[in-house]
Amino acid sequence: MAWSGLPLTIRVPLIAAGLMVLVGVVASHQVMSVLGGVQEDRLRELARLHVDALTVALGPAVLRRDVWEVYDTLDRATQALAGRRMVLTVVADEEGRVIAASDPFRAPVDSALDPFLADVQTLEGLSLAGDDDHIRLQADLRYQGRKAGQILLELNVADLVAERRRMLLLLLLGNALATAALATSGYVVVRRMLRPVSALSAHISSSGNTPQAIPEERFPKGDQELTRLFQNYNTMSNAALARAEAERRLAERERFVSLGRLSSSLAHEINNPLGGLLNATDTLRTYADRPDVVRDAAALLDRGLRHLRDVTRATLDHNRQDRQGLPLTPEDFDDLRVLFEPETLRQGQGLSWETDLPPSILLAWPAAPIRQVVLNLLLNAATAAGAGGKVSLTIALKGNMLELVVSDSGPGLDQAAQARLLSDDPVQPGGGVGLRLVRELVRGQDGSVAYARVREQTEIRVLLPAKGQI
Repeated sequence: MAWSGLPLTIRVPLIAAGLMVLVGVVASHQVMSVLGGVQEDRLRELARLHVDALTVALGPAVLRRDVWEVYDTLDRATQALAGRRMVLTVVADEEGRVIAASDPFRAPVDSALDPFLADVQTLEGLSLAGDDDHIRLQADLRYQGRKAGQILLELNVADLVAERRRMLLLLLLGNALATAALATSGYVVVRRMLRPVSALSAHISSSGNTPQAIPEERFPKGDQELTRLFQNYNTMSNAALARAEAERRLAERERFVSLGRLSSSLAHEINNPLGGLLNATDTLRTYADRPDVVRDAAALLDRGLRHLRDVTRATLDHNRQDRQGLPLTPEDFDDLRVLFEPETLRQGQGLSWETDLPPSILLAWPAAPIRQVVLNLLLNAATAAGAGGKVSLTIALKGNMLELVVSDSGPGLDQAAQARLLSDDPVQPGGGVGLRLVRELVRGQDGSVAYARVREQTEIRVLLPAKGQI
């Protein structure tokens, strides 16, 4: 999992553990450096005292090359240091020839000192950096101000190396325990600190699409920042609920406005035939004895009643609930024209209607949302075009997409209307939601909607993908 994908309750302890490891490495290095320095100083002092003692005791004998006296002195010194650090002491002359050694088998008399000079150190440059259990030191044997020979010491430092290893192991163990304890405590502390945030996240997830305010008794105690966070969330959720309620009321108002406009148009459409029908009934009463007049009046009655039947049928078909899920047919556009045309007649508008597509093709789209989209756009276009304006509807097939184009001769949509049609921004108070309803219906059908001004015409183009085989 990527670092950014880890929860905060894991990342913070890991950061704390990493810092602890870094501090532990630096501290361990310092401790080991100090320990090494103390060991080297102690070993250097011991070797210097031994060399100084041998220099005083062996100076005359080395000048005389008195092998037995040198060996006797070394033997007594070895017995005095039995079980201690000195493993081998070799005394050589200025040319590097062995005069005597504490172990004659390893360094025979008159043999060369060179085999012992590999990895040899001086007192001033003494170092225990390696893991060897033995080290060798070389020092000049000076007597009466001049160099009389050389002294080579082999020291057993196994205890010092073991002490360093033990100290390093203890440091590693202590750092590991401290790091684990710090990471665990950090995890517990962070989890406790973030518990209110987790509760807020769980509350938001459980609320779904409808945010709900958090009761004040569930607010975190003693933490002002988290308390403000909960208060801000409640403020936001209340604002979201208020906005949703405002949009619902706007949608309800838009529905009643549309219903009023349709009712006005339908009343106008029905009132005109009713006048003619009443005149026909008066004619029948007055001229009942004249067959030719009765036939003409009956024909007028038949035409008027058929027109009223078409208007009422279109209204019923548009508002029937059982039309949900039915496929689109040419009759749906005929019903829309019957419903919408009275509005254009009332305002003296020109109407262009091009919806000639084969019925077999239209079956690939649902009827209910398309009827609602077209009617909302037409009513909006009629309002924008005004008295004497022009409104048009064109239906065409673009590949596997149904194209609905509604245009009018009005001045075009303002910024607020375009936002309702083309974006998801909240609906501003004071405007209708018919265009927002169009956007939601089109998006529910996986379609798209576009707005343009073409040759002083406002044009809204809707593309809807087919839901079945074309």
